[in-house]
Amino acid sequence: MEMDADAFEQLVIDELDRLPDDMVDGLDNVVFVVEDRPEDGSLDLLGLYDGLALTERGQYGMGDLPDRIIVYREPHLAECEDEDELRDEIHTTLVHEIAHFYGIDDEKLHEMGWA
Repeated sequence: MEMDADAFEQLVIDELDRLPDDMVDGLDNVVFVVEDRPEDGSLDLLGLYDGLALTERGQYGMGDLPDRIIVYREPHLAECEDEDELRDEIHTTLVHEIAHFYGIDDEKLHEMGWA
């Protein structure tokens, strides 16, 4: 599947808007970033949470750099065959990475069907 960066970023924004309020209301000092691929150039990773989970934070406040949730465009496009599948995969990636912000690990995500 092919899609330019602007169109893909708009899909990410659309899927963020569709997430439940109680999931996103607690996201404090988090930025969402779209990048073409992970630093290693692979197509294996769809997203990444880059930060310290709420469950691991002690003192946190002003002056701290924001956590980042990165969504990788090219791995998503390589995995999906059409826009509906792409939207579903972006949605799942966002939920997965937001869960890491809240301290939910991959094992628990597997149990919940989100990994």
